Amino acid sequence: MTSEASGTTEIPKIISVDDHVIEPAHLFETWLPTKYRDRGPKPLTAGIGGLERVASKYRFTTDPNGQLTDWWEYEGNLFPYKRIIAAVGFSRDEMTLDGITREQMRKGCWDPKARLADMDLNHVEASLCFPTFPRFCGQTFAEADDLEVGLACVRAYNDWMVEEWCGDSGGRLIPLCLIPLWDVNLAVAEIKRNAARGVRAVTFSEIPTYLGLPSIHSGYWDPFFAACEETGTVVCMHIGSSSQMPAASPDAPPAVEASLSFNNAMASMMDFLFSGVLVRFPKLKLAYAEGQMGWVPYALERADDVWEEHRAWGGVRDLIPHPPSTYYYRQIFCCFFRDKHGVASIETVGVDNATFETDYPHVDSTWPHTKRVAEEHVGGLPPDVVYKLLRGNAIRMLDLDFDK
Repeated sequence: MTSEASGTTEIPKIISVDDHVIEPAHLFETWLPTKYRDRGPKPLTAGIGGLERVASKYRFTTDPNGQLTDWWEYEGNLFPYKRIIAAVGFSRDEMTLDGITREQMRKGCWDPKARLADMDLNHVEASLCFPTFPRFCGQTFAEADDLEVGLACVRAYNDWMVEEWCGDSGGRLIPLCLIPLWDVNLAVAEIKRNAARGVRAVTFSEIPTYLGLPSIHSGYWDPFFAACEETGTVVCMHIGSSSQMPAASPDAPPAVEASLSFNNAMASMMDFLFSGVLVRFPKLKLAYAEGQMGWVPYALERADDVWEEHRAWGGVRDLIPHPPSTYYYRQIFCCFFRDKHGVASIETVGVDNATFETDYPHVDSTWPHTKRVAEEHVGGLPPDVVYKLLRGNAIRMLDLDFDK
């Protein structure tokens, strides 16, 4: 439908494929089996201190005089919540790396009923949420010393996600589950366990080798990809799910990393296009979260040129039978929320390949102005394209019941 007064297409209710959840303090006490609770994650509230370097990693310390902050303690390590990951409701100048408590956050960050109310305020019908404390694809549990407890934590998180966070939402909160990254057979079992109760999305690392895991070229992950294909489970990869963000100079300000954040999604997509994974698993679906899409047209052009001109010495002559863009248009979804260049190139990006997000409650979130942002980006496009970008492609990607 097009508004005659403005000449712009009416904006349908949005389905966001990339939002985030702040885990409630009771999660592991409630959902972790009793025998693991003493060794599982525990919530605490304390002042936040500075950073210290321990065994090549940076860790936060507590300080009784520091900003009051909610944390998780797990295997002797401390994980604070910071304001930039619960930024909705704050001004841009207040969106800092300071610690924050759940009480100081907008309640929709961690309470499902409040989240639904905030979605109503934001013209959003449904939302897929990535984790925070477990990190984007469950790295926290993969790095644990006690992987028996780590596995129990993965399952506990998934049970909470399906039964509590999404359970009473009428399908508006869409479950996104973790896998135990350290064991592909356990990962397959978890995919099937969750698919049996209707889960159709799993989070995975964009570049698993950055986590010390086998590459997608090795064949190690093929049973995982096969299980996802068999169950219709979408492999969702968020920027930063490799625990590294691209940068230039080592002393560059964080703004450089923020500006280059799409690079990991582009590198990951090239990896998949030339891996043979999408050839072997033609019904597997990949989704890139928060990577935007303005880079996609040239990436596809370059990939096809390399395949055409360099496939023999490039090692893909017998591996990739068709131009790489073939597999992108068939099996890969990108997503955007501020990308006018990508929208201007939407025919090449793919009107059937792009989805939308709000990034609630992160510093980049468009809440509560997402409808206006969507109008500014896609309001001039044909109604059928607007529908696909803002909800239709997400419905098809995740096999949702909306509009059926």
